[in-house]
Amino acid sequence: MGQSRWAKLRQTEGANGLLMISPPAVYAILLLAAPLGTIILYSFLTDGYLEIIRTFTFANYIEAWTNDLYRSVMVRSLGVAMTVTAVTVFLAFPIAYFVSFHVAPSKKSLWLFLITIPFWTSYLIRVFLWKVILGYNGVVNSGLIGIGVIDQPLDFILYNVNSVVITLAHAYAPFAILPIFVALEKIDRSLLEAGQDLGESKFMTFLRVTLPLAMPGVIASVLIVFIPTIGDYVTPQLVGGPEGRMVANLIQLQYLKLDNYPMGSAIAVSAMVIVTIVSLIFVGLNRRYLRGGKR
Repeated sequence: MGQSRWAKLRQTEGANGLLMISPPAVYAILLLAAPLGTIILYSFLTDGYLEIIRTFTFANYIEAWTNDLYRSVMVRSLGVAMTVTAVTVFLAFPIAYFVSFHVAPSKKSLWLFLITIPFWTSYLIRVFLWKVILGYNGVVNSGLIGIGVIDQPLDFILYNVNSVVITLAHAYAPFAILPIFVALEKIDRSLLEAGQDLGESKFMTFLRVTLPLAMPGVIASVLIVFIPTIGDYVTPQLVGGPEGRMVANLIQLQYLKLDNYPMGSAIAVSAMVIVTIVSLIFVGLNRRYLRGGKR
């Protein structure tokens, strides 16, 4: 009787679906959930000399949120990530809009192909190229001196927060363009024509019709850019200098230099909490915006 029920259960669509997703689910749990759980566990332990003392404590989180150095680095990381996100999405929207509304359908694939060209090279190589471009004797300074705009090289465009923002904005530009383009492509063009037929200008039609309908793509771009940039390690390490270090560099310092796994774990978990809260805020604002548009 039990075997017949089990055989019937295996023949159902739900059981087949669970059977199909079980291997990747187990894989994800082993490679994602298990390390994340270990980090969370470590964050509540006590650091000892060359060992971890298995004593439960909140001291690591208290130190992470009260220490001026740790707090300033986390605030800087949040500010850099939000600035990169704002700049990237602001510049990506016009490009996506142009490709969606002003490029012939037969040439859109070519434009998308060109947008993805930066992916052809390694992320590390692109960061090194920006280091050369923004350097004291780099392309920017040499060009400005050559045309007589400045007399001596600019020293504020490299090894600080500015260089981190510029490099990250370029690196994640394609990630911001593509989701917005997809959202714009889904917009029914007859809605735009109806708005203009009712007397609305092109600008007001854009604000009242195009932008609300494209907002899911914008929010997707915001999250796609914001989440990885706040935890970026390579760019601040190579072009940030002492003033451009971010939370990932602080975590690396705790783990590999100071051998303080509990503190490094507490900082990492704190950063993940900040990312989660900010992401939920963006998602909530998007829902409210869409509800307001429907009304």
